[in-house]
Amino acid sequence: MDKVLMEQISVVLFWFALVLYVGATVLYAYQFLLRKPVAAWWARFFTGAGFLAQTISIGANSVAQGGTPLTGPNQLMLAAWALVLLYFVIEHLIKLKVYGAFLIPIAVVLMIASRFLGPAGVQPPAPNPLLDSWRVGVHVALIIFANAGFAFGAISSALYLYQGTRLKKHKTNLITRRLPSLATLQTIARRAIGLSFPVYTIGLVLGIIRALETDISGWWADPRIMLSGLVWLVFGFYLLAVYRRGVSGKTASWIAIGGLFLVIVLAVLARTVPVGFHVFGLPPRE
Repeated sequence: MDKVLMEQISVVLFWFALVLYVGATVLYAYQFLLRKPVAAWWARFFTGAGFLAQTISIGANSVAQGGTPLTGPNQLMLAAWALVLLYFVIEHLIKLKVYGAFLIPIAVVLMIASRFLGPAGVQPPAPNPLLDSWRVGVHVALIIFANAGFAFGAISSALYLYQGTRLKKHKTNLITRRLPSLATLQTIARRAIGLSFPVYTIGLVLGIIRALETDISGWWADPRIMLSGLVWLVFGFYLLAVYRRGVSGKTASWIAIGGLFLVIVLAVLARTVPVGFHVFGLPPRE
């Protein structure tokens, strides 16, 4: 099929998915505040339709470009896709529908950022032999899915802190009455991070193997690689503190939020500081 046509299909479906996600966000907020079952059904329908459109959009873009370049915009798009997929999985497992009001808006922001913060209107980067390996593709995919899980855990931790603060002050409002219990929020955060950590670890190992294969001296000093290691240490410490040290839910929640902050810093750094060879989709510097 004509590549130009596939690119046009990708763009149309991108905007279609974005509109559906925005509509789902409004419906999730309405359902969260007023507990309307009909709104919840339509919110999930819009989210599912948006996810399908986004999936086809990513596929069409991949066909048009002969693959999915590991550029910043594509990674943001994939991150939004992974977050929505994770939302459906978690909702199915724990039967809680409140998280759509918090996760789908993040997917909307990621999609908008992929369109307006990316290098729009420029030619795709030249082929980079350093990225020509199946390990790189799997590495990126695993990191994206792990980051989505970390975000899920950190959001649940933030809700835990909010809920705990309101209850400690013996003050409730419409939001606190709609949120799950403190124990449920803490359990969800712990499981989300616990499942994401080994995925992140495998992703890092594949990246390190590829870095060793390139035989570039000082690869470990790349700020993105060092920050990735710091993210791994923070979430590893979170799991150690939760499962072995028995720290308070408040302390654990702040660790999770701090880890997500590092993930966001890493995402910004990876797209604004072109140093070293670990640049997504860019050729290495001489």
